[in-house]
Parts: sequence; structure tokens; C-alpha cells
Amino acid sequence: MYKTIMKAFKATVRGMVQGVGFRFFVERVANHLGVTGYVRNTPDGSVEVVACGSDEPLKELIEKLRAGPSFSSVSGVNVKWLDYCPEYQSFGIRF
Repeated sequence: MYKTIMKAFKATVRGMVQGVGFRFFVERVANHLGVTGYVRNTPDGSVEVVACGSDEPLKELIEKLRAGPSFSSVSGVNVKWLDYCPEYQSFGIRF
């Protein structure tokens, strides 16, 4: 039996991503994929996502971040892979 290797990333999503349901979109997708972590708006108008999970769900989440929900307009996603997987019990929105 193989142990699942957990990975994590911190992403900054730029564009028209606040006030358009982006955080709720990310929360829904992350929970569907079984990813833990959080999403929050930042003062500079971007959205920060910290996610922990196995490789394929994380890659799928990144692709969804690049697309965004229908009312958003993503101009860029900067992803930094982390050397550790923070301990989160679930995925949620931080205010």
C-alpha cells in the first residue's frame, strides 16, 4: 500500500476577482476536489489561495483558478509550491 504524498501551494489570482463570487467558486471547487486550505481577498484587489492535497486535485484547482467563474476576469495566477502541507481540516473562506 502506498502513502499518498500531500503537496501544497499558495496562489495569487489577479484580475477582476473580487465582488464577482470568486471566493465562493474556489471554495466549491476545492471541496469537490477534496482539497483543504483557504481562500481570501487581499487589500490589493487580488485573491489568495492556499491549498493542500494530492497532486492531481491541486493541478485541477490551479486550472480552475485560471478560468474563474463566469463573472470574473482572471489576468494572471502566480503559484508558489510549498515544501510542506499545512494542517487544515477543510477548505473555507477567510474574511
